[in-house]
Amino acid sequence: MSAARARTAAASLTRTAQLLAPPVIAVVLLLTVWQWATTAGLVPAELLPSPMRVLGSGITEREALLRHAVPTLTATLTGFSLSVAVAFLVATILDFSLVLRRAILPVLVVSQTLPLVALAPLVVLWFGFGLLPKILLVAFVTFFPMVVGLLRGFAAADPDAEQLLRSMGASRWRVFSLLRLPAGIPSFFSALRISITYAVVGTIFAEYAGAVAGLGVYMQSAKHVFRTDLVLAAVAVSSVLTLALFGFVALLERVAVPWVRVEQGAAR
Repeated sequence: MSAARARTAAASLTRTAQLLAPPVIAVVLLLTVWQWATTAGLVPAELLPSPMRVLGSGITEREALLRHAVPTLTATLTGFSLSVAVAFLVATILDFSLVLRRAILPVLVVSQTLPLVALAPLVVLWFGFGLLPKILLVAFVTFFPMVVGLLRGFAAADPDAEQLLRSMGASRWRVFSLLRLPAGIPSFFSALRISITYAVVGTIFAEYAGAVAGLGVYMQSAKHVFRTDLVLAAVAVSSVLTLALFGFVALLERVAVPWVRVEQGAAR
C-alpha cells in the first residue's frame, strides 16, 4: 500500500511539474529580457526600472506594502464571500423560475457593460471611503460569472435522470438537491476560479477611487512621487495575492469535487 501511495504521489508531483514548468520558464525568460533591456539602457530606468530594482524597493518597503495589502485582502475576501452567497441564492431562484430567468438574466448581462472605472467613483461617492464601497465593487465584478456558471451547471443535469426522479414522485426541490445542484458544482468552481482573479482588481479600483489604505492607495501615492519601482512592487504584491487566492480555490475544488479530477485523468 505504501509503495502504491509513493507511486501515486510521484505521479502527482510529475504532473504538477509538467503543468508549472512552461509558465515558470516563460516568466523567467520575460524577467531576463526585462533585466537585460534596462541594464543595457534600451529603456530609461525612470520609465521602467529593472526587476532587481523593483525587488529591492519591495524589500525595503515591505512593511508598508504589507500594511496596505491587509485591507486590500480583507475587502477582497469579504466582497467575494458576499458575492458567492448572493450568486448562489440568485442562481437557485432563477433555476426554479423560467419567467424570472428571462426577466432578470438580460438585466445582469447589461450590468456587465457598465465600466468599472466610471462606477467606482460613484460607489465611493454614495457610500464613503470605508470598507463598504470596496465590498460592493468586488461583489459587482465577481457576481455575474458565478451566476452564469451555476445556471449552466444546473442545466447540464442528466434529463433522463431528472425524468426518472419526477416519475418516482420527487418534488422539484428534491430533484434540485439530488441532481441539479451536484451537476452545477463543477461549473460553479470554474466560474469561481475566473471570478477570484477579478476580485483583487475590483478592490484596487475602489481604492484608487477613494480609500484611506490599501494597495490602490499605495500605488497612487507612489505614482504621485514618480516612484515607478514602488508602483510595480505593489503590482507584484497584488499579483501574488491573486495567485494565492486562485490556488486556494483550486485546492478547494480538488477537495470538494474529487470526481471531476478522476474523470479528467481517465479522459487523458
